[in-house]
Amino acid sequence: MSVLHKCFLILSMTCVHFYLFILTLCLGWRAKMALNMIAGLVLCMVGMSVAEDPYRFFNWNITYGDIYPLGVRQQGILINGQFPGPDIHSVTNDNLIINVFNSLDQPFLLSWSGVQQRRNSYEDGVFGTTCPIPPGKNFTYILQVKDQIGSFYYFPSLAFHKAAGGFGGIRILSRPRIPVPFDDPAGDYTVLIGDWYKSNHTDLQAQLDSGRKLPFPDGILINGRGPNGASLNVEQGKTYRLRISNVGLEHSLNFRIQNHKLKLVEVEGTHTLQTTFSSLDVHVGQSYSVLVTADQPAQDYYIVVSSRFTSPVLTTTGVLRYSNSAGPVSGPPPGGPTIQVDWSLNQARSIRTNLTASGPRPNPQGSYHYGMINTTRTIILSSSAGQVNGKQRYAINSVSYVAPDTPLKLADFFKISGVYRVGSISDRPTGGGLYLDTSVMQTDYRTFVEIVFQNDEDIIQSYHLDGYSFFVVGMDGGQWTAASRNQYNLRDAVSRSTTQVYPKSWTAIYVALDNVGMWNLRSEFWARQYLGQQFYMRVYTTSTSIRDEYPVPKNALLCGRASGRHTRPL
Repeated sequence: MSVLHKCFLILSMTCVHFYLFILTLCLGWRAKMALNMIAGLVLCMVGMSVAEDPYRFFNWNITYGDIYPLGVRQQGILINGQFPGPDIHSVTNDNLIINVFNSLDQPFLLSWSGVQQRRNSYEDGVFGTTCPIPPGKNFTYILQVKDQIGSFYYFPSLAFHKAAGGFGGIRILSRPRIPVPFDDPAGDYTVLIGDWYKSNHTDLQAQLDSGRKLPFPDGILINGRGPNGASLNVEQGKTYRLRISNVGLEHSLNFRIQNHKLKLVEVEGTHTLQTTFSSLDVHVGQSYSVLVTADQPAQDYYIVVSSRFTSPVLTTTGVLRYSNSAGPVSGPPPGGPTIQVDWSLNQARSIRTNLTASGPRPNPQGSYHYGMINTTRTIILSSSAGQVNGKQRYAINSVSYVAPDTPLKLADFFKISGVYRVGSISDRPTGGGLYLDTSVMQTDYRTFVEIVFQNDEDIIQSYHLDGYSFFVVGMDGGQWTAASRNQYNLRDAVSRSTTQVYPKSWTAIYVALDNVGMWNLRSEFWARQYLGQQFYMRVYTTSTSIRDEYPVPKNALLCGRASGRHTRPL
């Protein structure tokens, strides 16, 4: 309890007893018993009001700095001088107060991939909800990791900043009394992997702005380092947790460790059946937790990350270093899958929820019987690529998203007309040519919907939905039809916020729309997202109660047509 809260409690107790004394003098001793009961109730309420969840405070300065991840100097985005940025360590329900000072020469925003921002899409950190932080200014994010556990990451969402860094890991630990379905590991490591370009992010953005596609990446990084630059230290016989996130720009990556097995235990906030793999596909935007036991002879071993479904295949290595190592890595790095789709599809289908494990609360994750709830709406989303006005664009259901001059959520709050149109994107593919619009899909609060991602292109894709965790109930090749529901997993599908869609294939998800707000649904291929393969889902209710949605934050930045308006007094 903070000093301020203690003072408030003492003051409240003093005031209650003072008024009790005065009223007893005025009304006589017969009132004393009733007043004591009232005082007890008041003090109980006061005690409850100050028993808040813990606060964690962060002060971050965003700067440019020279980095050399692939051996050439680049302009990187650093957080407090670090590349990648610092990890965020938290516990379920913690309040995170993150003061971000923008020392860049461009507007800047951070988004929190997988953090659900319950009732509070204003803090989501994408342009549809949050005004950018101007150069030389700061903004304080006020987040709560409400009812969440697991492994996630943050990243810069504006322009093409993600290609320069500014990302880092987020871990949300279970509360002390909540059982976790595995023993505490000897160590807990964040492992950020991703494809990388030697070009500065401004050059890459200029290529996209001119209507061209990006070239093939130059390499792969592990925790911001190139070949053999990253290492993890272990002691023989002990088990370690690795939180692996693909923070790259486009490519699915395969992760493996020479002569070691990976036991999958958690996926984006869901404890999984503890399946053992020799290697793991991590698609762009996804996060996984694995346990690795240092059960091999004491020496150094390769950590290998390679690209999937690409030609050529990119590969990089790091080192798993035993504390009593007898020698350096030896032999060639172990090979992994390359272009095999079926291998990856079968692995994805094998990832299931551990129904008996507790999630953020002390009850089994399988106590929510999603497979027994009737869906009220089916939304089918199909991607496409093409030219608009002679420039490369990407679309969902033929609409290529164009950002307005005012965040959509602020336009909603201040009732500013003309920023967007509800229903500016269809919930079925239209089959027409690409066109530009600020696409917003209206959905209703507390409905249960089915979303099908139909991928008719010959590349693997990856989609993310802010504000939610959804059940990945099915995926297969070909065209989705109503008959495809016969193969859905309606019992123990994994719940997560990012899913892959294989080439010429479909993926189906179920999602309970229980979080009011304006939520970004996007491709995690960052060039595609930048050039329009995204839209916003407006989860709407007529209620104005804070039980359903918080009001605009007092410290919210205001921009565009919301400039000069007032947030609220409290």
